Amino acid sequence: MLLQIFYNFRLGSVICKEMKFPNRAAKPPSPSDFLDKLMGRTSGYDARIRPDFKGPPVNVTCNIFINSFGSITETTMDYRLNVFLRQQWNDPRLAYKEYPDDSLDLDPSMLDSIWKPDLFFANEKGANFHEVTTDNKLLRIFQNGNVLYSIRLTLTLSCPMDLKNFPMDSQTCTMQLESFGYTMNDLIFEWLDVGAVQVADDLMLPQFVLREEKDLGYCTKHYNTGKFTCIEVKFHLERQMGYYLIQMYIPSLLTVILSWVSFWINMDAAPARVGLGITTVLTMTTQSSGSRASLPKVSYVKAIDIWMAVCLLFVFAALLEYAAVNFVSRQHKEFFKRRKKLKEQQRQRTVSATRPLGPSGGCHLLFPAVPEMDSTPVFADLPPGLGFYDIRRRFVERAKRIDTIARAVFPMSFLVFNILYWLTYKVLRQEDIRAAL
Repeated sequence: MLLQIFYNFRLGSVICKEMKFPNRAAKPPSPSDFLDKLMGRTSGYDARIRPDFKGPPVNVTCNIFINSFGSITETTMDYRLNVFLRQQWNDPRLAYKEYPDDSLDLDPSMLDSIWKPDLFFANEKGANFHEVTTDNKLLRIFQNGNVLYSIRLTLTLSCPMDLKNFPMDSQTCTMQLESFGYTMNDLIFEWLDVGAVQVADDLMLPQFVLREEKDLGYCTKHYNTGKFTCIEVKFHLERQMGYYLIQMYIPSLLTVILSWVSFWINMDAAPARVGLGITTVLTMTTQSSGSRASLPKVSYVKAIDIWMAVCLLFVFAALLEYAAVNFVSRQHKEFFKRRKKLKEQQRQRTVSATRPLGPSGGCHLLFPAVPEMDSTPVFADLPPGLGFYDIRRRFVERAKRIDTIARAVFPMSFLVFNILYWLTYKVLRQEDIRAAL
């Protein structure tokens, strides 16, 4: 009896306390129960249906952080980069009040339980996810239902290049983010207002300089299946030509200068001059082939092609110059051969003129007239009566004069070409490119 009275008294005290403090906070649910409710296991959440179904389109805000940027390949016209892709949207079904925290960081495995935008890269040629040491994904849910989804990707993206100014060119590579299945009636992508594209502070490219300005824009696509949202960012890359100066321009320049050494070698040293000329021609041919090995087979002429072609032309012209020198220096032999032939024909005409007529009264056989030596241009300015050594010396001096002229003409011509070449591609073309950008 006493125990029953005591139990009733305690029960009444508890009821009075609850009536006295009706606004006392209830104990929050366990994390498991909360997640079950949040992800629809007990609340009816369906990940197959987008937020605000049949209502206004879902606005997804995107931004990227670039960890690395490189492997820009001219032959395949693509580039490779490693990025953090972040997407943020609002899903009212995921709003909560059970916990005082402003946001909750959830396990990436929960991504399969919520709705996500169907974003893909329109100019993607290959991509890799990162799973070391765990899936590189982030899922964060805010109290108001905002969802932050971040993922780390390595992408190989297409980048059509214009190589007319190669290797003094500037390229513009694009990244396009597009919706695959949702039209603009259901989903719209947009860039983050501040810091839409961020780059790591220590980012360096081996051959290019990534400019700070990046063009953000929209590339809405119209297909037979509808109108799809698309956003893009353009990266402006300026090539650094230090590698090409060391590997292509300077060696070819030295090869052309080496071919001019032939002008100072005695014309009688035919093996030396011919060997030097053929060596420089073959060297330039090899360098020209090497410059095209790492480039696509495009139909237009590139800046490096013009340089290599002109250098090859100069070394070939130096070889032909010795052929001309050698030909002129040997013309005294041709001179005496013609003189001997002329004297022989004159002697035969004299003999025929003094021979008496035959009994039949026939006519003499007349020889065709032979042109005088002076009518040949190469012999026109030779005074008559010169001896063998004088004539030989005249032709040797002519050949030496060709070498002397070549010593000045070849360097001056190559200097003029260099001025025009570098002025065109490093000044005029660069100003046109910057104006276009």
